[in-house]
Amino acid sequence: MNNGVHGVELGVFVFFFLLVTVMGFVAARWRKADNAHSLDEWGLGGRSFGTWITWFLLGGDLYTAYTFVAVPAAIYAAGAAGFFAVPYTILVYPLIFTFLPRLWSVSHKHGYVTTSDFVRGRFGSKGLSLAVALTGLLATMPYIALQLVGIQAVLDVMGVGGGAASNVFVKDLPLLIAFGVLAAYTYSSGLRAPALIAFVKDALIYIVIAVAIIYIPIKLGGFDQIFAKAGDAFAQTNPATGKPRGALAPPEAGQWTYATLALGSALALFMYPHSITATLSSRSRDVIRRNTTILPLYSLMLGLLALLGFMAIAAGVKVQNGQLAIPALFDQMFPDWFAGVAFAAIGIGALVPAAIMSIAAANLFTRNIYKDFVKPDATPAQETKVSKLVSLLVKVGALVFVLTMDKTVAINFQLLGGIWILQTFPALVGGLFTRWFHRWALLAGWAVGMVYGTLAAYGVASPTQKHFGGSAAEIPGIGDMGYIGLTAFVLNVVVTVVLTLVLKAVKAPEGVDETRPEDYTADAGDPGVEVELPPATAGASH
Repeated sequence: MNNGVHGVELGVFVFFFLLVTVMGFVAARWRKADNAHSLDEWGLGGRSFGTWITWFLLGGDLYTAYTFVAVPAAIYAAGAAGFFAVPYTILVYPLIFTFLPRLWSVSHKHGYVTTSDFVRGRFGSKGLSLAVALTGLLATMPYIALQLVGIQAVLDVMGVGGGAASNVFVKDLPLLIAFGVLAAYTYSSGLRAPALIAFVKDALIYIVIAVAIIYIPIKLGGFDQIFAKAGDAFAQTNPATGKPRGALAPPEAGQWTYATLALGSALALFMYPHSITATLSSRSRDVIRRNTTILPLYSLMLGLLALLGFMAIAAGVKVQNGQLAIPALFDQMFPDWFAGVAFAAIGIGALVPAAIMSIAAANLFTRNIYKDFVKPDATPAQETKVSKLVSLLVKVGALVFVLTMDKTVAINFQLLGGIWILQTFPALVGGLFTRWFHRWALLAGWAVGMVYGTLAAYGVASPTQKHFGGSAAEIPGIGDMGYIGLTAFVLNVVVTVVLTLVLKAVKAPEGVDETRPEDYTADAGDPGVEVELPPATAGASH
């Protein structure tokens, strides 16, 4: 792809990158905290964001650069099967309407910063809390790495880095600079930085998609021509498999896979630590409820975005790496200046979620590993310092991961991350509605789901690799192909329910529940509702 530096595109890209860099550092003074030395302020923005800030933050968090690149890339490679992302983002919002306000209320009441904080408080189990924290860390790391993949795709098309430059340092220098700046303003401004930058990111993405969905079809002769050319391309035989390359509609044999992948992904999306971090930053449970009604606007955007995969085929885009298909389409179809705007949207679309993800991962480590097992008497200031340092290490780890490994490895681990994070659903969502599940049963169910999901994914081959070649395998007892994560989740729930019955029958000791029923419906404005610090923190000086 690298045919020399595209000066105009690069100039526009750099302009927007510098703009959001300044905004990132200015964010430290935006809605300035009375006491910046606490995780509530650095890691959750003071729990003070209103409806629109939360909407942009969640949108910037969930609809990432990798979404921008990978969803249409899946359509480009295999056809309509890649549209699973649209129904799953439609399914997820009614689902989260039922439990996110409850999580916000109990977290506000008890000062919980992470999902593991809640699990520990609800079930009185540091072991279960640790399992949830480790799962969150494992699932988040490759997700951060994939934001780098999105930036690399853009840099490659613009002729800067990512190509076959002889000097490895020069090749990766733009990426190193981008994430060096990201690390700096995240360290200084915390969650306020991506919250402020998300306004620019989302505005650019909406503009680019609105223009693309009108301008590109006009240049290609309309949607009739686009779908006709895509249908012809998908009908061609793939030499690696001996089967058609794809289809404009999922074949009957793939419908179970499509449906289970959409459902499993919907259940998993708000189990990710970064989704919860953005949620807990809001100032009231009504903000959460309003957001579940307006966030589907992003699903409309996602549906239009997916159509770009068909457009890339119709435009004759030929790339070995499917992740380059959409950047290459923009480069080919748009004037240079607007291609630069589109690339800036993708690049900034990587910086916002990467910042939130690194903060979420750092909070998990600090609260549920460092504080619970290393330094129980850590003060809020010490927690914040550790979290800032860990957020830097997480970014460095993701950068090393991408620069030293093949991109398919990062994608494979991200697929595994979705399977893994879904196994925390019974403890988190189940715990929000009932205390019936036994803590040891939840831990055993989690372990069974993790082991089965990992082994099943390991056994999936593709034309290019022996293991971790996809996220679908035969569903035991049904015989159809389905999403491994959902099968593992069902096993998880079955084990949890059966063992809970057994453990209750033998009167196995249950942990202490520090929450009360009224905590799950409390709001910030309710009389007598104040944030309660966890016992180890209460009374500690700042």
